[in-house]
Amino acid sequence: MKCIIVYTSMTGNTEEMANLIKEGIIEENVEVDIKDSLQVFTEDLLNYDGILLGSYTWNEGELPDEFLDFYEELNQLDLSGKISAAFGSGDKTYPDFCRAVDILTNRLTELGSHVVHSGLKIEHFPDGEEREYCRRFGRQFADSLVNAVQLA
Repeated sequence: MKCIIVYTSMTGNTEEMANLIKEGIIEENVEVDIKDSLQVFTEDLLNYDGILLGSYTWNEGELPDEFLDFYEELNQLDLSGKISAAFGSGDKTYPDFCRAVDILTNRLTELGSHVVHSGLKIEHFPDGEEREYCRRFGRQFADSLVNAVQLA
């Protein structure tokens, strides 16, 4: 079993979330790779059982420019049989708080993957209890991945 976390981050908020989620996955003894969206090819996702995508929300509820090419290239993939989830950071002063998470969740579903958790949304930088939320999200994702592989 192996999963990948692909993220984009401008201020380090979503990157910190990705690293905390990775910690949770490792706690469950699942192998995990973590990559910036600019350093991975979309077809690489096919080599993994589990896929986590993370992005901050830009402007009025959009994906950031540096994630758009990766997002568009996802259309070439069939992710049937893959376990997936999305996460991201945002700002509650905007009406579409963390909408990037919803956009990514919808795309993962459209591509045939099984989204196992509603997206994790954190305002700004994960601190205090939010750090544990991220780790727990990783542990829960790993547990879902293990269960899905055992059932297959």
